[in-house]
Amino acid sequence: MRDPDMRDDMRDLVIRELDENEDGLIERFRTHPVLADIALLPDDDFAALLLQRRFVSLAFTPSYDLAIDLLGDEAGLRIARIILREEYPDGQGRTRSHREDMKEDLLRLGVPRRTLVASRPSEATARAIRDTFELIADAGGHDDADLRLLTILRFWGEVLVSVEYERLWPRMEPLLTEDGRNRSRFYYPHLVHDAKAHPLTTVSLLSATHSDRLATRISELLTREESAGRFRETEERALDIKTGFYDQFLPALERARAGTGA
Repeated sequence: MRDPDMRDDMRDLVIRELDENEDGLIERFRTHPVLADIALLPDDDFAALLLQRRFVSLAFTPSYDLAIDLLGDEAGLRIARIILREEYPDGQGRTRSHREDMKEDLLRLGVPRRTLVASRPSEATARAIRDTFELIADAGGHDDADLRLLTILRFWGEVLVSVEYERLWPRMEPLLTEDGRNRSRFYYPHLVHDAKAHPLTTVSLLSATHSDRLATRISELLTREESAGRFRETEERALDIKTGFYDQFLPALERARAGTGA
């Protein structure tokens, strides 16, 4: 009977292939028409996008909590717990949470408080949130739940988030820069500390970003031949959810293109 555990040389080859596939998914997301042409959106549509994206961000912590409930791997649990606790940096209540930092950035970007108050998740946004919870819940029911769950947290919750903010940032930067200083408390910091900074083959416990911290454990769990296919499948499903969220803004982009003749 064939041993399902991969030899070290085979494992290294598989992880390199997974890295290449992942980079392809990242590039596919980066070139989504809305993200690629974010500069074309009128200010009102850009604000509407940010307000809808806020609801997805508000679902970040319950998504982590749900995954933590379903994780059995102690090393993965510790990494996930640390990342989740960073969202609330002060146990004394004197420091804003990351979600409050997002609100402050939105106000600095010119979104009126009354508009923030009146905003509600669209059907597409609500579906993206429901599908995320379903993806996590479904992952928890598999024999390789730990690999799937950590992959979701890393790719959906960290890697692709950094790509989103990387694309949105040029539109935000002029409004969040004062006296030559970057004043962003949420978007730019998350662009940096969520990013995939190293390939899966070279991450270590010294890696600084959330993506790379999770990748250290994921790469250790990729020890069986069938793991690679499940890793790819999970990332594809996470990407589909993210893409579906941005698809709702395609009509606004088309109107903007028609108005500019682009």
